[in-house]
Amino acid sequence: MQPDVSFVIAAYNAEATLDRAIASAIAQRDVSVEVIVVDDTSRDRTLEVARSYPQDIVRVVALPENHGPGGARNAGLELARGRWVAVLDADDAVYPGRLSTMIARAEKAGAEIAIDNLQVVREDGVAEDTMFPANYLESLGEISLADYIAGNIVFESRFNLGYLKPIFQRRFLNENGLRYDEGLIIGEDYILLASALAKGGRCVVEPTTGYVYHIRSGSISRVLELHHVEAMRKADAIFAQTHAMDPKATAAFARRSRSLRRAASFLSLVQHIKARSPLKAIRTALSDPAAVRHMSMPIAVRLRRVAAQFAVGAGR
Repeated sequence: MQPDVSFVIAAYNAEATLDRAIASAIAQRDVSVEVIVVDDTSRDRTLEVARSYPQDIVRVVALPENHGPGGARNAGLELARGRWVAVLDADDAVYPGRLSTMIARAEKAGAEIAIDNLQVVREDGVAEDTMFPANYLESLGEISLADYIAGNIVFESRFNLGYLKPIFQRRFLNENGLRYDEGLIIGEDYILLASALAKGGRCVVEPTTGYVYHIRSGSISRVLELHHVEAMRKADAIFAQTHAMDPKATAAFARRSRSLRRAASFLSLVQHIKARSPLKAIRTALSDPAAVRHMSMPIAVRLRRVAAQFAVGAGR
C-alpha cells in the first residue's frame, strides 16, 4: 500500500544523531510512513546505523560519491512513494503527531504544501523558545510567494522563513519537476519552496510546533561564507529568469537581491580583514557602505584600527 508520508533523511557523518531522527519518523501517529536514509559518503558509522533497521522499515541508499544536501535529498525523493514528502535533517527530530496534523490542515484547505513551527534545542539539550512566535504564524494562515521572499532577506528578516521545514505533496513536486538545487549548500530549502510557490502551490500554516531543530556548532546552516552567498545569488538569478512574480513578490525579490549583494560585500570585507589586506578592505567598504552595517562590534573596531594603521603608514 502507498504510505501517507515518505521521510527523506540525508545523512553525512551523523552516527551520533541519526537514531533519534529515524525513531521520531517511525513514531508518527495516525499516518503510515516510509523512511528513506541517503548516506552521502559518510566517514563514520552513519551507514551502519541506518542499516541496523529492518529494510521494510528503513530503506537505505549509499551514494558512491558526495552530492551535498540537495543531491542526497534528491536521491531520496526519486525513491519516495508516499502521498506526502517530509524532509528531516539527520540531526533533528519530529514530534509524534506532526505529520497527521499538518496533512489534515493541508487537505482541508486543498493545499499542496504545509509548514509548522520549530522547537529550538541547544547543543546541551536545553529547549529554547520556538523558532517563531505562535501568534506570528497564526496571523499568516497561508504563505504567499511574496511573504516567503520577504521573510528571507539576508541579515534583515525579523523571522527568517528559510528555516521552515515544509511538507509537499509528492505528486505536485513530480508534476512540476521540482527538486533541490544541487549547486547550493546553504539556501537549497529556500529555492525549492520558492519555486513550488511560484508554480502555484498553496502553502498553509499549521501554527503548532512539530519539528525539533537541534542547534549544532559547526553545522553548515550556521556558517555563512562568501562562496555560499555567491551561489545563492546565482540561484536567485536563475529563479528570476524561470518564474513569473507578481508586483509584491517582485518588490520582495529586489529587497532580497540587495541584501545578498550587501552580504557578499560584508563577507568579502571580513575576508580582507582576516587576510590583513587593509587596502582591499577599505575599497570594499567604500564600494558598498551599507554592508558595513552588518558588522559586529569587534570586527568594526578591528577595521577602524586597520584603516588607521594604513592611513598612518601612507602618510610616512
